[in-house]
Amino acid sequence: MEPWLIVIVVVAVIGLFLFMWAVGIYNNLVTLRNRFKNSFSQIDVQLKRRYDLIPNLVEVAKTYLKHERETLEAVIAARNQAASSQARAAADPSDASSMKTFLAAEGVLTGAMGKFFALSEAYPDLKANTTMAQLSEELTTTENKVAFSRQAYNDSVMVFNTAREVFPNNVFAGMFNFSEAVPFEIENAVERVAPKVSF
Repeated sequence: MEPWLIVIVVVAVIGLFLFMWAVGIYNNLVTLRNRFKNSFSQIDVQLKRRYDLIPNLVEVAKTYLKHERETLEAVIAARNQAASSQARAAADPSDASSMKTFLAAEGVLTGAMGKFFALSEAYPDLKANTTMAQLSEELTTTENKVAFSRQAYNDSVMVFNTAREVFPNNVFAGMFNFSEAVPFEIENAVERVAPKVSF
């Protein structure tokens, strides 16, 4: 066999190996990105359920909290803003700006719900209402499911972000626009405490 032919074969084998290696890195990044997007869809399901429960809670509370209209309107406004921004984030969880907008809206909703439940504690008749108790129990269950889904999502985001930041993956991540995923974290320390739901 000619020496130049051996050189061509060796270069071709090395080139094929490098190509397959690059394809493997790319495919791994795609798999990890799809995994965190799927994890967000699990949060999405629970958040939609939560957003559906909130108007029912407010409707039941309206009878008892007639003089607290401002608080009730703030809860509904925060819920609507969170639901709207959640829909944009669910469309593309890898879009950092829509995720940050969504997380800010969630923080506002958490604060409004905290005020709502703190206020409702002062109304014994509302606490004794069976519909309110049932809705509160459903909301508590949903909040727990959101917390579990959020943990799974954050774990997937951490794995993806780590994979895209290590060398040589970071080269391919930059070339193919694998942007950093945003974890589902609450920035305000006060909002880190889940609203206490007890009736």
